[in-house]
Amino acid sequence: MKRHLLRTTWAKIMAIFFLCLLTVGPVCATTIIDEWGKVVTPAAPQLKEVKLPAAGTALLLLDFNKQVCNDRHRPRCVSSVPAVSRLLGEARKANILVVYSLTAGSAAPDIAPALTPRPGDPIVTSGPDKFLGTELEKILKDRNIKTVIVTGTAAHGAVICTASGAALRGIKVVIPVDGISAESLYPEQYTVWHLLNAPRVSTMTTVTKTDMIQIGTK
Repeated sequence: MKRHLLRTTWAKIMAIFFLCLLTVGPVCATTIIDEWGKVVTPAAPQLKEVKLPAAGTALLLLDFNKQVCNDRHRPRCVSSVPAVSRLLGEARKANILVVYSLTAGSAAPDIAPALTPRPGDPIVTSGPDKFLGTELEKILKDRNIKTVIVTGTAAHGAVICTASGAALRGIKVVIPVDGISAESLYPEQYTVWHLLNAPRVSTMTTVTKTDMIQIGTK
């Protein structure tokens, strides 16, 4: 009797187990990896004209040092330098704060010659988040910066982390798409999408191009 009861109980347990597999299995198996090929690329965002006052605006040039911005590893960064250089020229004319960052193991002389810092320009060194372990937040606060124009490489590293960090600190973020770069197109696309869609960050972010930015206007 006990043996029969045990067999019946075990049979019920196995039946329930297989029922769960049939019911839950397909749901559990459906992950982004399973459906990777079904992902549809979002429509490209509209770029916006940006007019910024000189007071309260800063230009960030992130990791344009030769160790990561070079023809071998990140040629798209090298290609972005002329546009960023033109923007830097406009920033100099408007006399706004210009802040540089470097990757570990690099120094100011390693920055692309067209973007050479001037004496007195703040330079911070950190990983992807340039606020982490640096004086960047203090530098911006001391100058009462309300808006940062973020350029640099990698888009999915220094740009996305630092831009998000600024937005989450209540600073408006302007991203010129011709001033950010990565090893390939997808990280740049993802970065733009993320900054325009991430909670809280999206409300603080504007996407534009370097020639659509006017600095020193009221």
